[in-house]
Amino acid sequence: MTLPGHHGGPVIARETEVSIKLLADGIEQSLDAAGIGTAHICGNSLGGWLSLELARRGRARSVVALSPAGGWRDPGHLHRTATMIRNITRLSVRSSPFLRGPLLAPQARRAMLKSVMERGDRMPPGRMLQMIEDAGGCTIIDQFMVATQRDGGFNSDMSHVTCRVRIAWSQNDRTIPADDHGRPLLDRVPNAEFTVMPGVGHVPMYDDPLLVTATILEVTLDVDASTPQPSRARSAS
Repeated sequence: MTLPGHHGGPVIARETEVSIKLLADGIEQSLDAAGIGTAHICGNSLGGWLSLELARRGRARSVVALSPAGGWRDPGHLHRTATMIRNITRLSVRSSPFLRGPLLAPQARRAMLKSVMERGDRMPPGRMLQMIEDAGGCTIIDQFMVATQRDGGFNSDMSHVTCRVRIAWSQNDRTIPADDHGRPLLDRVPNAEFTVMPGVGHVPMYDDPLLVTATILEVTLDVDASTPQPSRARSAS
């Protein structure tokens, strides 16, 4: 599912006020169009923030949020993260025409992706170029950063949420470190379980895909196993 305003996703008009609510509304519309009432929802970073918002809206059977954004308490931490994202995005997009050759070297990919993952060398060159293209095709980065400064982080009331929520933080997260962004978030999602994923960066999927898969399936399989299944009518003999 591609978010509104992201490369290949629904277009957001320039004059539209961007917000987490707007993005979550777009996801709900996609769920409705597909006939999906509730689902197991997993997201990383902004996707993790949105997964918590969808749980608040009653659309989640379970949530696994991987280093979710939205948890800062100090505005300085938000400013640092926003500046990092803007700078990395602009530099990557501007230099992309010259990267095709250098990115063939695993060491180069690892060095370039060091701020977001430990094993950038595991990302294929074509996928990294696609990631840069996706970043350049996201039309709402600046608007969203302004919106977060205006609206603040995740502060929704989660007291009514009954689905299982797991917040899994990357041990080596340099983008939004757990001490600055994770601990404050736990205060706002008191019923969530918290775990640390060892040895991985902010985007953990290439660092340790088996760990990420296990972190998700431990929740979804357990929830499904404990959910009563509708009985099937016996066929007539």
